Amino acid sequence: MIYTGDCLDVLRTLPADSVDAIVTDPPYGLAFMGKRWDYDVPSEAIWRECLRVLKPGGHLLAFAGTRTQHRMAVRIEDAGFEIRDMIAWVYASGFPKSLDVSKAIDKAAGAEREVIGPATVGGKGQGNAYGTITRPPATAPATAPATAWQGWGTALKPALEPITVARKPLIGTVAENVLAHGTGAINVDGCRVGYDHAEDDTRRKPVVSKGWCISSPTSGSMDNSALQGRWPANLIHDGSEEVVGLFPQTTSGKMKPTHTNAARSVYGQNAADGYTTMETYGDSGSAARFFYCAKASAKDRDEGVAGVAGVGALRDNGRQSRPRKNTHPTVKPTDLMRYLCRLVTPPGGTVLDPFMGSGSTGKAAMLEGFDFIGIERDPEYVKIAEARIGAARRLL
Repeated sequence: MIYTGDCLDVLRTLPADSVDAIVTDPPYGLAFMGKRWDYDVPSEAIWRECLRVLKPGGHLLAFAGTRTQHRMAVRIEDAGFEIRDMIAWVYASGFPKSLDVSKAIDKAAGAEREVIGPATVGGKGQGNAYGTITRPPATAPATAPATAWQGWGTALKPALEPITVARKPLIGTVAENVLAHGTGAINVDGCRVGYDHAEDDTRRKPVVSKGWCISSPTSGSMDNSALQGRWPANLIHDGSEEVVGLFPQTTSGKMKPTHTNAARSVYGQNAADGYTTMETYGDSGSAARFFYCAKASAKDRDEGVAGVAGVGALRDNGRQSRPRKNTHPTVKPTDLMRYLCRLVTPPGGTVLDPFMGSGSTGKAAMLEGFDFIGIERDPEYVKIAEARIGAARRLL
């Protein structure tokens, strides 16, 4: 179900305790590209309505910007949610929006800089929504103060987006809530990160431990769940060489046995002699142990949109002046949204996105077999979302 309108107004019409999960990419409050809808992060009133329509124990996953993540999380918490974690989506294709201090000083002085290099044209980065990037010609400082501040800027290169992980308060224990409402837990096995290398299999070892462990203390048999892949982490990356290179290469994840006083550990046995901690399964490689997903490709962004009249086109006397495409500036990749929906939504559940945009969450929900409710106030984005979600539905 897709609604066109202000999300607060639409949310108030939805029944309480009616959706299983909320996965959304709301405004970051950065005035992105001058868009009016991005003037602020969502209000506490909006998150309070999200809390109302979510089932007890239901999870909310909300993207944010690094500069305004604190405001996003505080408003979500003040609305009544419990903040459970934060997932970092790390990528290499971010472009720094930094002021060149040296150029700014020369401009203020009215000094003309000497051109010392040609303009450069950057290739279209993966998932780049804005096409080819043209960088201005290289110039030399024209004044002494500008020379002193050459190489200084005002911003770092963006390389991650935080995702707030929140949960509506439980009714009773987790077990009671799950049995009553089907919500309250995350789908660990359904989101495990698969082993990429045969070497991983040879390095994994069953471990015998006196305390908490993943193998039988008597037989040493291995828990089959551990063979399905690595436990989902609160980090997602885009698989690029730049990001993978940030992680140290390791050949084994083996931990040294540690003798621990049982009285100081919530996991130890009630024994005076303590216990020996388990060894982890060995991990070869680096970032391979985390789920990875690149930014949205052009195919992912535009799939299903080309046949929709009046979408993404410049109009001249009613004629189409360029190919129809997804014009939304902040499209999230389907693989990422599928992973997030699967992480917090029970089988057959309903996913809500109160800031639907061009429908990435809805497309992902369809492909994962979930029902979907989307809210978007821009009619053109609604058309794009309907086309993309419809294309995903036809794949089933």
